[in-house]
Amino acid sequence: MANVTDLQTKYSKLAQEYSKLRAQNQVLKKAVVDEQASSASLKEQLKQRDQSLRKQEQEMDSLSFRNQQLAKRVELLQEELAASEAKGKKGKTKGDSPSQHGQQTQSVFDEDLQKKIEENERLHIQFYEADEQHKRQEAELRAQLDELEKDSEQHQAVVDGLTTKYMATIERLQSDKARLEVKAQTLEREAKECRMRTDECQQQLRQCQSELNKQVKQSSSVIQEKVPFNDTSEYHLNKNYLQFSLWIQLKARDVAGQALSFIQDLIAALLNFHSYTEQRVHIYPRDSSIEPISPLNQKFSQYLHENAAYVRPLEDSFLQLHQSITEDTVTVLETVVKLKSFADNFCSYTHFLQKILPYHLEEECEASLCTAALTVKNQELQTDMKRVTSVFEKLQNYINLLALPSVQQDAMPLSSTSAVFTQLAACLHSLHDAIKEMSKHYNQKAGLEKELPTITQKLSTTTECLLGSLGSLTSSTGKIATFFSNNLDFFTSSGYSPRGSTVTLNPLQAETMLANKKKAAAYIHAIKKPRPQSVPHREALSNRRILTSSTESREGLTQQVQQSQEKIARLEQEKEHWLLEAQLGKVRLEKENQRIGDLEAQLAAALGGSPNSQPAATSTLAQSHEEAEAEPKAAVKETTLCTSLVGDEESREQLIKTHYMTRVGELTTQLQISDSKSVHFHSECRALAKRLAIAEKSRETLSEEVKMANQNITRLQDELTTTKRSYEDQLSMMSDHLCSMNETLTKQREEIDTLKLGNKGNAKKNKGR
Repeated sequence: MANVTDLQTKYSKLAQEYSKLRAQNQVLKKAVVDEQASSASLKEQLKQRDQSLRKQEQEMDSLSFRNQQLAKRVELLQEELAASEAKGKKGKTKGDSPSQHGQQTQSVFDEDLQKKIEENERLHIQFYEADEQHKRQEAELRAQLDELEKDSEQHQAVVDGLTTKYMATIERLQSDKARLEVKAQTLEREAKECRMRTDECQQQLRQCQSELNKQVKQSSSVIQEKVPFNDTSEYHLNKNYLQFSLWIQLKARDVAGQALSFIQDLIAALLNFHSYTEQRVHIYPRDSSIEPISPLNQKFSQYLHENAAYVRPLEDSFLQLHQSITEDTVTVLETVVKLKSFADNFCSYTHFLQKILPYHLEEECEASLCTAALTVKNQELQTDMKRVTSVFEKLQNYINLLALPSVQQDAMPLSSTSAVFTQLAACLHSLHDAIKEMSKHYNQKAGLEKELPTITQKLSTTTECLLGSLGSLTSSTGKIATFFSNNLDFFTSSGYSPRGSTVTLNPLQAETMLANKKKAAAYIHAIKKPRPQSVPHREALSNRRILTSSTESREGLTQQVQQSQEKIARLEQEKEHWLLEAQLGKVRLEKENQRIGDLEAQLAAALGGSPNSQPAATSTLAQSHEEAEAEPKAAVKETTLCTSLVGDEESREQLIKTHYMTRVGELTTQLQISDSKSVHFHSECRALAKRLAIAEKSRETLSEEVKMANQNITRLQDELTTTKRSYEDQLSMMSDHLCSMNETLTKQREEIDTLKLGNKGNAKKNKGR
């Protein structure tokens, strides 16, 4: 088996190397293809440059031909010039008009010649520059092409080497694969045999488990009922101990009081907002004191007039919730029943917001005095109101989820409660942002309305009040969001739930906790009375360990007894089988003995009847004598053959029987040894598993204690640093104060000395007078 595992590991390593090399081969192939593509593109560029070079050479040829023509033209012109000069010398005696005409012709020819010379020079320069540039580009491209060809040759060499290497690796892996497949087949056969054995063992185990489940249940019930209570003398050893915490109650009442003050501010801001919105509906776009408002605004005003019926119950229900949290109660979500009424009132207010949402600024957008900018602002405010309403709906859902455990037990685990509180904090921040955005847009809208010529003083006053209510609403929502985020750790903490447990506290446990608190208070008040004896925690834990180990040993012994009884029953069945086989052998032996007796009797009768026969003819006597001699010989042979066969069969059966009996005994002893070892190992594994669970629990408790200790250390260090800083600040202040006092004292002394000197001088002057 070790060789097989080694081969499997080698095979897996080779497969990994093969996959890596294959990936590298793919990358190299891709690089070679890319280089080939780049070389092809460079060759194409080279072809294009060659074509451009040929084109430029053709242009050069045409330019040189043109240059030759121009040179010939210049020679002709020079000859004509010389001829004209000669004619001019001959015709000097002629009038002035022909000489002037010749000078003009000469100047025209000179200008044409100068232009052709300049053009020829420019073309020569362009041709030279183009030729140099082409040669330079051709050299660069040839150098790049050489480099790319070298790279492609290197890549091709690497690819060929890797291909040969991979082929050898593939062949080796295939041979290893074939060998491993053969071994895998043998292992599969062994696994099938092992599965058959495990099936048999599982059947036996099911039978044992079905019989032992009852005993386990009885033992567990006895352990749960008879184990003594956990003592609080050593608090770190208690795990599932529920303890009443006065700090949690005081903290919960303080938090509820702060939340009540913030909610009261929010309620007042909401009432003001809805009331001023109603006043604005009666003023703008139609003043109700001058003309009746539209039916749409009448309905909107009617709905807004009912806002107190939806807003006031929020404050009342939360006040009742705050009053229900006292020092003598257990404050968890499962026991706070008043939270359900607050959630219902919040739900009704959310429905009220949904009801008035379609009427907001609907009439103002259709008014004739509404400009395009005001229409845009009104649309933005409508969007803000929809956002605020949707945030209130989310808050309603989260508050309903928090109120659900007080109505239905085990409705929400502790992790889900923490998630709901976190989402509620985020939703409160979203509400603050939405109301802040709405207040900003309302301020912009009020600024645009002030620019209108038809604005009245009443409308401007109402708008200012509405903006003030929006400001207070923004500040109150911001305070609530900040307060909730600051106390989020307290809301998401486990509170009264047992340490290391994810199950929340139910009302029955809360009542039990309060009853235990009352008993403890009565026990403390009656301290002078004789107290009942309590079991120390260490002794209780040791008794529990002894009981657990004895239960485990009893379970192991019960399993051994059960297995021994099954073995005895199986051996009894085998014994009965072999007894039947022995009886059948006896019957066969009796039949063979009877047959041998019959044969012996026949043989004796045949031997006794031959001399009593009457003599006959001589030939007849001789013949009968020969037959008689032949018959006894045949009978003797048959008898000896039968006896030998019977003896061989008996010995064979005896040998087979002894062989199988010894084999059965050996297998029985081996099975008993293996069963006892398996039972022993099973009990040891169970004991180790329980010890491991206990160690894990103790490790968790110790880690929690270490965390608490680290937190205490950090807290004390922070306190130490703060006190140190405060003392240093005080010392610096005192030193500064002492310096200032010393300066004042020195100034006072100097003043006193000057006054004394002045008094002495005055006294001397008075005496001199």
